[in-house]
Amino acid sequence: MQETVQENAFGFAHLWAQGDAISHTVAILIAVMSIASWYLILAKGWDWWRLRKAAKAVPSFWAAGSVAEGIERLREAGEDSPYAQLATQANCCNHDCETVTGRLASRFDPSEQMERALRQQLSVTQADMENGLTFLATTGATAPFVGLFGTVWGIYHALVAIGMTGQAALEKIAGPVGEALIMTAAGLAVALPAVFAYNTFTRVNRVILADLDAFAHDLHAFFTVGKPLVANSAQIHPMRARASAEV
Repeated sequence: MQETVQENAFGFAHLWAQGDAISHTVAILIAVMSIASWYLILAKGWDWWRLRKAAKAVPSFWAAGSVAEGIERLREAGEDSPYAQLATQANCCNHDCETVTGRLASRFDPSEQMERALRQQLSVTQADMENGLTFLATTGATAPFVGLFGTVWGIYHALVAIGMTGQAALEKIAGPVGEALIMTAAGLAVALPAVFAYNTFTRVNRVILADLDAFAHDLHAFFTVGKPLVANSAQIHPMRARASAEV
């Protein structure tokens, strides 16, 4: 029975009870950083799975009989699919890019207007994909130092206990030293998953954005070369328009 009490005296509950406001603050900060990091890791993992599923629908878009049918196939893979958003943006610009006059944007020719619309959509998609990565990078860089601060504070408590008693008795310094070691381990346990996740998602985003950029170029080529723009197509195919006028 006495052995059990001695083990509990150096458990987590005992370490928390003997800690002060600063050590409690450090422990809570590390816990919050860990919870937020794992939430972002799971959320980003889910987003990556959806983007991968949406990318598999691109061949079915080009196999469709019409643009509307192709967009519908992209949306079947995900209502918020960035591929569907790019195709929708290009299709809308194909029909409506020249309908509104009196604006600076209307002074671009239709091809440049579509390129501008697709570039803006890619920027929005990139911002959504990179949301939360800054926190992961910050957590990976700062969590070890937060844990190190808790370690230094625990060692300081151990030195104070030695100074007050005049002897380095195990029962006097075991608690502060144990607190210091736990803070070090906690900081590393929070930082390592955050760093690994940040590097992984950065590479995944780079690959997906490259694929989206290629799809945007294909859409631009399709609407401006493969299928002339409905609005002001003479600006894109002047030779074709001149030949039609001569006939």
